[in-house]
Formats: sequence, C-alpha cells, structure tokens
Amino acid sequence: MKNQRTETKRLIWRLRMAMLAFLAASQIMFLTACSVNIPMVSDSADTEGYTDAQTMLIIATERNRYRQVYTDQIWNVEVSEDKTPFQTYLLEQIRTFLGEVKSMNLLADEQGLTLTSQEREQLKQLADDYYNSLTDADKAYTKATRDDVYTMYEAYHRANKLVDELTKDVNLEISDSEARVIQVQEIAVSNEAKAQELYAKVANEGADFAATARKESENPDIEVSVGRGERDAVYEEPVFALEAGEISEPFVWQGKWYVVKCVSDFDEDATLERKNNLALQRKNQAFRSIYDSYEAEHRVEIDGAIWNKVSLSDGADCTTSDFFERYHEMMRE
Repeated sequence: MKNQRTETKRLIWRLRMAMLAFLAASQIMFLTACSVNIPMVSDSADTEGYTDAQTMLIIATERNRYRQVYTDQIWNVEVSEDKTPFQTYLLEQIRTFLGEVKSMNLLADEQGLTLTSQEREQLKQLADDYYNSLTDADKAYTKATRDDVYTMYEAYHRANKLVDELTKDVNLEISDSEARVIQVQEIAVSNEAKAQELYAKVANEGADFAATARKESENPDIEVSVGRGERDAVYEEPVFALEAGEISEPFVWQGKWYVVKCVSDFDEDATLERKNNLALQRKNQAFRSIYDSYEAEHRVEIDGAIWNKVSLSDGADCTTSDFFERYHEMMRE
C-alpha cells in the first residue's frame, strides 16, 4: 500500500511537470513584466472557445504521450484523496490550459498584436506538415481538418509571441553562483557522538566514505544533488564551502547530525538546468502580479459537451503525440 501511494504521488508530480513543460517549453507560461501597462476591462464579454475537433487535437497529443509511458491502464488510476481518476485530472488540466490560451489571445487582441506574413506562411506550412502526418485513425479520433490544425497553431503562437513581447525587458540573468548545484554523499545519524566517531573514520586517507554511508547512515539516500537555496543556511554554509573530495565536520540539521562529502562542487549540466528553471520562476512571479488581475476580468471557461463524453481509452489506433514538438522545432528554435 505504501509503495502504491508513493508511486501515485510520483505520477501526480510527473503530470504536473509535464503540464508545466506543455506550457513553458515555448514560454507560454503567460508571463509578463511588472512594468508593462496592460489595459483592464471590467465587463467581460462572452468568448467563443474552441470546436470539439480543435480541442481533440490537444487532447489526443497529450493522451498519447501518457499512453506511450503508462499504457491505457493509467486512465483509472486515482490521483487524489477524493479518488479523482487520472483521465479526469488530465482533461481538467487541458481544459484550464485552453482557457488560458484563449485569454492570452484576448489580451493579444487588446494589445493590437498581429502576425507577419512570414509567420502566417510558417504556420501554414507547420499545419500542413502536421496534418499530413496524421493517420486515418488520428483523423477519425480527432475529426480535425487542416483548418482546425492551423487555428490551434495560430492561437498557440500568438500567445507565445505576446509573452515574448511583454517580457522582452525582464532581466532573467541567473548567475552560476545563484543556481549552483553540487553533488554530495551524506551520512546522517541521530547523535553527535556517533557522528564524531564516523567523521574520524571517513576522514582518514583512503577511507571509503560511500561504503560507510551505506552501512551507517539513517537516511536511505546517501548520494544527492543540492542546489543553492534549496536547503537552509545551517546545511548550506558548511557544505557549499567544500571543494570536491573534502568532508565536512559533523553538524546538526533538522534534528540529525550530518557528515557530508563533496563529490562535485559544480555540476555544470544540473546548474544550467536549474538556471533555466529559476529564470522561468522569475518570469512566472513577474507575470502573476499582473495576469491574475487581468484573467479575473477576462475569465474564459472552455465549455462543451465534449468534456463529459470524451474517453481517453477510445481510439486505440490513434497515435499522434507531437503537436507541440513540431511547433517548437519550426517556430521556436
């Protein structure tokens, strides 16, 4: 039972991360700078959403990405305390996403944002290429036309272009020091005397720190990556001062005594990834200070019977899963 709960939590986390990637990979986090003057309109008019076929293009590509990893057994897995099936959760995330895409397009209209003829031609080529890649089973499941594909790519691109325009002056520079990630091995025990004893042992030249950690540490994970700012100063002050190969003297953190060996004092790949994540967080914080107010005045509900009738277990032969990947390759690289 415990393992099942753990796996369910991991599944929810992967879903959330995938949905963030779904938005953030092309900067459609709906982010903006605090200095941008966005007009607010108090009376929100009714807004037309997307057709069933247009909606199914997004549902199909996300459905098939999860099927490839988890198979169709995933749809009935309960992912919350109220026993919400994964299918319901995923559909609600997609519904929310489409609402935000529509809201951003409304803002693009207010800002007078238009696409160039070159962009329109690129989007047309993209839509043609994607539509031509669909199998008969894909078309039967989505019921989408070539024009439906173009409409969704255009909406997605306009939202991305708006984000680019509104965030062009945002400072997203993250230093290596701020984003630095190190690799360490840890020994964690409950009392100081034991920690001092183990420190004396592993501090000897030629001692096998990892073997001692596996045998003595009370924590199951002895090899961890730590990013600057992820833990408090009590841990980071002694650990981030280490150079590769050095071992900290015992210190107490969160009720346990730690002896830590620095394996790598700068993980270049992990640091670069963290810099990108921190930049997105910074953009998100800047955006939320404005967009939450805008969205409250321009709330878009993506309605329609499709949300109650669609079944992700239907259309077994539908395999399309690269709607967004194709967009990133052509329009965002």
